Amino acid sequence: MAHPLHHAESSARKFGGVPSDYQAVHDWFDASKEHLALFTHRALRHHTQGLFDAERVFGLTLTNSAGRDIPVRWIGEQHVREDCQGRIPSMADWLRRIQPEPWMANGHIEQHVSGEPCGDPRVAWASEVAAGRTVLGLKDWMAARATQAT
Repeated sequence: MAHPLHHAESSARKFGGVPSDYQAVHDWFDASKEHLALFTHRALRHHTQGLFDAERVFGLTLTNSAGRDIPVRWIGEQHVREDCQGRIPSMADWLRRIQPEPWMANGHIEQHVSGEPCGDPRVAWASEVAAGRTVLGLKDWMAARATQAT
């Protein structure tokens, strides 16, 4: 399907009511087109977790204009099946097909330039104890460091 409106029309035929009853759900599934207007945008929501995410966003059911309560998961399943050749992939199905790039795997930690510890002070304290540079407990060591800094 090319547009969320077509999904909404399909929902109205399948579950009753009018397309506008379903438009918000179908817009949500296709919102990732705002960032990438290729079929690969579907990797963000067109999978089993996306179905449960839709329930968290819209509730377990919606009441259409015909007065019928329709499970949001049914609407999502219809959307995903229409876009994915009749199947509902898992998120893993999508993620396994990502082509790895070097920037994805190699993190970068900024180097801390001042003499003050950054992050968890227990790590710096434990290092000082292990090196034999202090016998102070953590609380006393931190107090001594604070005094040295002033």
